[in-house]
Amino acid sequence: MLRPLSVLLLVLPLAACTWVSLKPEAKQVRVVPAGAAPAGCTKQGEIEVSVKNSVAFYERNTVKVRDELETLARNEALGLPADTLQPLGEPADGTQRFAAWRCAR
Repeated sequence: MLRPLSVLLLVLPLAACTWVSLKPEAKQVRVVPAGAAPAGCTKQGEIEVSVKNSVAFYERNTVKVRDELETLARNEALGLPADTLQPLGEPADGTQRFAAWRCAR
């Protein structure tokens, strides 16, 4: 009984950590609110990203999960190339989709 408890105590703090880092180039990718298409932009595609939203029975903080999803999407936008992201819906089970746009600035 002591062994499973000690493993659990080691894993739980790790579940709250942020493991996704923003690439330096992705700092220029902005995220706009869901809704109408951004004016003056061309759609480059869609991006779907996912992270762990729970570890065993422990549900991760929804704000951290949302932040990691956005960070992953911003990193992925560089490959399209896109400079603007727009969520297509709320995160569900650690997954979220974004529309990727190239906007004239």
